[in-house]
Amino acid sequence: MDADAPRTPRSQAPSGRPAVRAVGAALRGLAPHAFFIEREVAGLAEIVRPGDVCLDIGAEYGLYTCALADLAGPGGRVLAVEPLPGPAAFLRAVVRALGAEHVRVVRGAVGSGEGAGTLSLPLRRGLPVHGRAFLTTGAEGVGPNAEFGGERTVATRITTLDTLVAQAGLDRVDFVKADVEGAELRVLDGGRRTLRDHRPALLLEIEDRHLAKYGARASDIVDRLTGLGYRMRVRVAGAWRAADRVREGHRNYLFTAEPRH
Repeated sequence: MDADAPRTPRSQAPSGRPAVRAVGAALRGLAPHAFFIEREVAGLAEIVRPGDVCLDIGAEYGLYTCALADLAGPGGRVLAVEPLPGPAAFLRAVVRALGAEHVRVVRGAVGSGEGAGTLSLPLRRGLPVHGRAFLTTGAEGVGPNAEFGGERTVATRITTLDTLVAQAGLDRVDFVKADVEGAELRVLDGGRRTLRDHRPALLLEIEDRHLAKYGARASDIVDRLTGLGYRMRVRVAGAWRAADRVREGHRNYLFTAEPRH
C-alpha cells in the first residue's frame, strides 16, 4: 500500500455516546444504498481515526458531520461550517440531541479572504434548495443554477480555512471535507498554511459546471494539490481507487499526502 493511501478501517472501539455511534454506523451502512447519502461516507472509516480533528465545510444538515463525529470520537474534534441559517440551526439541534460535545457548528462561508458576503439560494417551486446555494463573491452569473425558477439572497460572513483553524485553537487538522458549489479552489487559497503545516486528507466536490462561474476548472484543483504532494483517489465499487483526473460520473475526490515535518 502507498504511504499516503487511505488507512485500514479503524477498530470498533467505543467512540463516545451510544447515539453518536448508532447514527454514524447507520450512515456508513446506508451510504452504498441510499441515494441521499453520498457513497464516500461509507469510506470515511478508512481515512478518519479516533482522536482525529476534522472540518466539514458546507455541512448542510450534517450527514458528514455525524459520521465524522462517530469516527473521531470524544477524543477528537469536528468543526462543522454551514452558512445557511436553517441548516445550521438544524445541525446544532442534532448535535445537542446526540450529546456530541466534541462537535462545534459554525455559521459562515469559507473562501479566500475575510469579510461580508452574499449567498444565492435557489428556489424550486418557491422552496429553497439548500444544497445548491453558492457564494456570489467572485462568481459570474448563477452557472448551472439557471435551471431553477428563482433565488433568494442570504447574507453571510466569509472566513478562511486558516482563520478557522487558528480561531478554534487547533494544533492539528487531519481531515477536511469541502462541498461549496464551485468555490473549492478558493477554500484552498484561504488554507495555504493549513495545507502546509498539517497536511490533512481532503475530500472535495469537483465539478466543472460549478467551478466555471468562479473562472476555475477541475484541472486547476488537481494541479494545485498534486503540486503540493497530494495524490487523488475516487470511491468506486466500495474502495478508494487511484485517479489521474476528474471524470464524468464522479463528484467527490479524496486527496491524501504524507505529513511534512
